[in-house]
Amino acid sequence: MLWNDYARTREAIRKFSARDADRYEEYERTLNRLAEFVEPLLMMTPPNPASSRPRDLLGMLRAARLARGLKQDLFKEIEILTGSARDFLDSWFESEELKALLCGQAVIGTFAGPRTPGTAYVLFHHVMGEVDGMRGCWGVVRGGMGQVSECIARAARERGAVIRCDAPVERILVADGRARGVVLRDGEEIRARLVVSNADPKVTFLKLMDPGRDLPAEFVRAVERFRASGSSVKVNYALAELPDFSALPGKVPGPQHRGTIDICPTLDYMERAYDEAKYGRWSSQPFLEAVIPTVYDDSIAPPGRHIMSVFCQFGPYELKEGTWDTEKEKFGDRVTEIFTRYAPNFKAAVLHRQVVSPLDLERDFALTHGNIFQGDMTLDQLFFMRPIPGYADYRTPVRGLYLCGACTHPG
Repeated sequence: MLWNDYARTREAIRKFSARDADRYEEYERTLNRLAEFVEPLLMMTPPNPASSRPRDLLGMLRAARLARGLKQDLFKEIEILTGSARDFLDSWFESEELKALLCGQAVIGTFAGPRTPGTAYVLFHHVMGEVDGMRGCWGVVRGGMGQVSECIARAARERGAVIRCDAPVERILVADGRARGVVLRDGEEIRARLVVSNADPKVTFLKLMDPGRDLPAEFVRAVERFRASGSSVKVNYALAELPDFSALPGKVPGPQHRGTIDICPTLDYMERAYDEAKYGRWSSQPFLEAVIPTVYDDSIAPPGRHIMSVFCQFGPYELKEGTWDTEKEKFGDRVTEIFTRYAPNFKAAVLHRQVVSPLDLERDFALTHGNIFQGDMTLDQLFFMRPIPGYADYRTPVRGLYLCGACTHPG
């Protein structure tokens, strides 16, 4: 169990390895130091290294100055950008339990295993997030995650925005190389000087436009090559009571119910889960990461009841046998079975279950292949390469059309 308190964390790690307990704080300090270099890069508009425009040259100079400031840490940064999570964690720790726990953040939403090059950066990308100054932490929103959207909507309306729901866009209007507005599915045209798409590149350019008429052929080929590999399944539970874990018993909210709850005994367990997905099968022993927001906010469930959300790896978008419409409840049964191994009361406590497959994510949220990042977070699709080389500054080949969202820098 990892805590926000280093002393408590060291004691928890010491149960598995005294050496790792002594090294953990230095590991955290190193990642924090590297994050101080990377975060300014994440907050800047990526320069185009192939351009001679003054703003791009200045951007490259700024990035070079930041890299120079790393000094010897530059080599660690390169190791993170190019290496696997397994190799990176092996260089720090010996305890399989600790490495497995830390590695979860390297594969969440990613179609890759611990040994896949580039997963060290995915781990690092998640570590850079912070809550109240504590890196690698997550926040729970009172009233449910939908309140984030409501807050954004209120702020937009206060500034004159009009938000229309149940108004799906059929296509983006383009004339004379410029975006002129959108056409809704019911045929209504909305004219605009600028159009900003929060859909991913494949949806925006290949489905909402006529790529052969509106876009350069080379750009279309780059969009077609852009990888968005679905790998995640979400299982949401309504519970009559909290899980009573064998390792730390209790149905009253305690530390075992707070934070994230990972089920992943070893790195090999995680790698085997990925191996099955590589060949078109959902993982029979998936890596699971759960949160129970009701231990922080009891307003989102009836008294005494709880909500638990489980993020599952791996569930490939394309299945070798069957479809997600026929397989997703079987996958949900497996998740329930695995959780019950660790908390024997769990299956009987389930009042309702919802399984969200990669296909559901694509249908309901227009996420190509159900990729929650709107595109793979690999080195060749980051910084000035995201989403398309030469177009990382949120512009597109069509004047007046811009991209935003996770498919753009910083991801």
